[in-house]
Amino acid sequence: MKRTKIPQTADGPPVGPAPCDKGATPERRSQRRTFKSFQAEFDFSLKAICTRMLERHRDTIRTQKPHVAVARLMRIIQTTLTLANRKGFHSMSLRDLATESGLSMGALYTYFDTKETLLMMILGEVSSAVSQTLGSPPVHLTDDPAERLHWLLETHVYLTEVMQPWFVFAYMEAKAFPKEGREKATKSELSTESMIADALADGVERGLFSIDDLEMTASLIKPLLQDWYVKRSKYRRRGVSPEQYVQAVTEFVGTAIRCRSDPKAVKSGRSNQRSEPAAAESS
Repeated sequence: MKRTKIPQTADGPPVGPAPCDKGATPERRSQRRTFKSFQAEFDFSLKAICTRMLERHRDTIRTQKPHVAVARLMRIIQTTLTLANRKGFHSMSLRDLATESGLSMGALYTYFDTKETLLMMILGEVSSAVSQTLGSPPVHLTDDPAERLHWLLETHVYLTEVMQPWFVFAYMEAKAFPKEGREKATKSELSTESMIADALADGVERGLFSIDDLEMTASLIKPLLQDWYVKRSKYRRRGVSPEQYVQAVTEFVGTAIRCRSDPKAVKSGRSNQRSEPAAAESS
């Protein structure tokens, strides 16, 4: 199989093009992030996430010493994600969690009252991470839908790479979630689709993209992003880096939306498409 050569940045790691990369300026290309730079920008280590989790649930977590609470939350969350991956969250009991984490049942109840509460704490961090990273694109991308779309796809891949167990948990366990959990997971997914749809709509309006159904296109892009973290082992075996996956997805999406660096080319193409039926009728 012929493999696409991935362009290298000055620092070494490969960085993929935007859907309309031919129209991007060299300055914009040089500003694109690698996975390493994303990690430097956002701290999604288990310790950092559990520290934020403690801050959000200070009113229910009955532990006075923050360093003790964070350390135990790390054990609880790590064990929960491991057990859920092994046997499913629905099948996991709090007794299983206590045994595997080395904490007593009493210690667990210091942090949450039910398994459903623990679930919502985990999903809350996933939703918060999505909002934190994807919710506020850089201001300079406001008038550049192609670059904004690239930024969204890139950021999503990098976020799910660093929080892969969390996103796999939310994806794989969704069917077994109680109603509140399913609604939270669905809301987070639709939020991401909406961000992508907004960039697509902006590109269509500016004559950069040619898309018949914006909502459907956005919903079809989402599984491409999910494949990265759900089937991570497949890409690991193939030696595919986060940057390479970003390139593959952005090129694929760019082709699908018939992206053009010249707005006139898209508008002309649309005009020809609309005129074909009329020409057929006149003949």
